[in-house]
Amino acid sequence: MTSHNHQPLHGLPGTVPVTDTELRALHDRLAERADAAGLLDVAYRTIDTPVGTLLLAATPDGLVRVAYASEDHDAVLAALAARISPRILAAPRRLDATARELDEYFAGTRHTFDLPLDLRLTAGFRRAVLRQLPGIGYGRTASYAAIAAAAGSPRAVRAVGTACATNPLPIVVPCHRVIRSDGSPGRYLGGPAAKHLLLNLEAA
Repeated sequence: MTSHNHQPLHGLPGTVPVTDTELRALHDRLAERADAAGLLDVAYRTIDTPVGTLLLAATPDGLVRVAYASEDHDAVLAALAARISPRILAAPRRLDATARELDEYFAGTRHTFDLPLDLRLTAGFRRAVLRQLPGIGYGRTASYAAIAAAAGSPRAVRAVGTACATNPLPIVVPCHRVIRSDGSPGRYLGGPAAKHLLLNLEAA
């Protein structure tokens, strides 16, 4: 289930107006209770960043999804509900650590992420590729060919591109650091402007 903005309730017998602040507080309490009772399988929140609004989602195992606005956050939530669990709720506190580390990254004070990750949305060679990406140091890049070789399939350059394009955890799992052998940036699911921004941020 997802959260929605509600207007204050007026005109109902025996009721008092409910403000948006009170509704948010009620929602937060319900989310905390659902989490404590083990009834919350996927928690999510959004944060504003230099590359736009990001959707963050986590399971009890770790961060499972980072999504750009261009991916359509409603569609991403629907996919999470279908692939993982319909017990999905806006529960920002579970993602406080992720939001804080991303804020630090964009401020230039964090070079690596220290977060538990849930990689269930990827498998096989794609997962093998994603496991190689954190090894590309901050401010550095690697070619698609180099990552293919590191993942054990030197000829699977296109498959590396596909793995990066379907990376469920962009930025945190740094597919933006993978570039073409000729030095050009290549495609990026967050768009070319986002890839340039991330690479320039790390190069500063």
